[in-house]
Amino acid sequence: MAIFSPFLRWSLAACTLAGASAVPAQAPSLAMLDRLEKGSWQLRERGKDGVLQTICVGDARKLIQVYHPRASCSRYVIEDTPNAVTVHYTCPGAGHGRTSIRSETNRLVQIDTQGIAEGKPFSQAIEARRTGGC
Repeated sequence: MAIFSPFLRWSLAACTLAGASAVPAQAPSLAMLDRLEKGSWQLRERGKDGVLQTICVGDARKLIQVYHPRASCSRYVIEDTPNAVTVHYTCPGAGHGRTSIRSETNRLVQIDTQGIAEGKPFSQAIEARRTGGC
């Protein structure tokens, strides 16, 4: 085993640290959600006729927490692609969930969400469609 001089060891350590910090981490942008049109959106359970709820969407990130609409939650982005996002979120004292949103157009998305809300499990496949202004 070779013995390195102190100068060489410090030089190697400095180069390693410089290389490791040269590329800063970037936060996921969830840009697909930004492309969705603002307005009134109807949420229907996939395969059923009845409307679950109608919501006014200014920021489409609201669609991530269908079962925790007012909760202050931390989010961890699992997938962030041009046509789909998957986010796990945790809401202290209110539960947690995992939501996948797939964009068909900027007015139609498919939402799969599951988790715990008010101490009860939920799992739902939802089609969300923009219906007009709000």
